[in-house]
Amino acid sequence: MKVVICGVGLIGGSFALALKAAGVATEIVGLGRTRAPLEEALALGVIDSIADDWSDALRDAALVLLGMPVGQMTPVMAALVPHLAPGTVVTDGGSTKSDVVAAARAVFGEKINQFVPGHPIAGAEKSGVSAAKTDLYRGKRVVLTPLPENVPTDVAKVRAAWEACGAVVSALSPETHDRVFAAVSHLPHLLAFALVHDLAARDNADQLFGFAAGGFRDFTRIASSHPEMWRDICLANRSALLKELDSYMAELMRARVLLAAADAPGLETLFATARDRREAWVNASPPSPPFRGGLIGSLHSIVTGHSE
Repeated sequence: MKVVICGVGLIGGSFALALKAAGVATEIVGLGRTRAPLEEALALGVIDSIADDWSDALRDAALVLLGMPVGQMTPVMAALVPHLAPGTVVTDGGSTKSDVVAAARAVFGEKINQFVPGHPIAGAEKSGVSAAKTDLYRGKRVVLTPLPENVPTDVAKVRAAWEACGAVVSALSPETHDRVFAAVSHLPHLLAFALVHDLAARDNADQLFGFAAGGFRDFTRIASSHPEMWRDICLANRSALLKELDSYMAELMRARVLLAAADAPGLETLFATARDRREAWVNASPPSPPFRGGLIGSLHSIVTGHSE
């Protein structure tokens, strides 16, 4: 099938590479706001061609992935929709869903059934197409937040494409998605950025960073993430994120009380409870699934309406 990717960075580029490796994409077309990253993607073999506009890109396309930051979704959707033909399904890789769905409803109109929202949980601290990897999604979660208007076969098309990349696909409502990821993704990124910013502003910043080692590197790894993207994510999901930040601040205050009181048993209980829960989570993580040979055929039948 022909796949169009708007925003060929880490997420879009890895999607393209994985679909190529799985043998389910006959042609991958790239589109974006600046030419240089597209030229780089073409030179790296991530995409097969560059489209100058949506009318050219969407011709005979089966699937479109919007891979830009969530703050850019509305104008991109507005440019796309007039050229969207029946049978072409659009999905996205945005880290927030309620705002993206609201934007889609405002722009897609009667074509809203052709938009199947999604979120691959497989980012990295490095961005850009040069960071794209064929196996980025192998064994990682992808969350779809289907709309009531979606046709089941269109949702199945998006699900099958992500499964062809090796991902484990789940479904949530947009609202539940945003509450969950405010806690387990957006808050950790905010905390990592804030800690590095705090130390960087101190008079002895060079000394502090000079002695920082593995623990600091691990805790702050995600502070190397794309600032524009995370600005948009935090603002888009600010209501849920503020609730999680308030809860975390209360937890920090509890820890401060224990520390100020030199409450050794209390601190140890806090640490042990956290360690045990994290170990249980790590040990319960499912192994990466193998690529399934029959998946290509199932995706072909979804796209074309018949089986091989």
